[in-house]
Amino acid sequence: MNLIMVRAIIEALVFSSSEPINSKTMSDIIGISEHTVKQILTDLIEDRIRTQSGLHIIEVANGYQFVTHPECAPYVEKLQKAPRNVGLSQAAIETLAIVAYKQPITKAEIESLRGVSIESSLNTLVEKNLVEEAGRKDAPGRPILYRTTRQFLKYFGLNGLSELPQIPEWVDSAESLKFGVEHDGGGQNA
Repeated sequence: MNLIMVRAIIEALVFSSSEPINSKTMSDIIGISEHTVKQILTDLIEDRIRTQSGLHIIEVANGYQFVTHPECAPYVEKLQKAPRNVGLSQAAIETLAIVAYKQPITKAEIESLRGVSIESSLNTLVEKNLVEEAGRKDAPGRPILYRTTRQFLKYFGLNGLSELPQIPEWVDSAESLKFGVEHDGGGQNA
């Protein structure tokens, strides 16, 4: 098999995979070294950037996938006739942020940080496969622990949790933790 065909096969594998595909999987399918697959992927990525292709290959969630060139996004959205919609309520986004930064974490711990019931938000996140059960905590009642999923990484274009934006240290008191709202530092709660 010649190098041109191997490049074409790698492109086809990345294109046809519904999830990010890793270099080890491609290596196993094609029957060549993982190192060679990574070299070819690097060349494909650089070629698409250099030629200003409408489709790029990116590394995400420990794999590779095709995405549209960022400058093409407005036109793709027009074609779809619907703006991109995250589909998550503010409560679900806040719950997801807590899970992402504090995982593994129990429902009670999330509720303690948010100060409200998170039943509906947590169910939505599990249904959308952004959060999953991660075992049970070694504590009375053995509550379920939750963590983010690979789908979470893909959804937000992250390779790993280390790419999450850094935030100031978590405040121990649930009353003083506010998401998306400036805290006036007054220390008084109604």
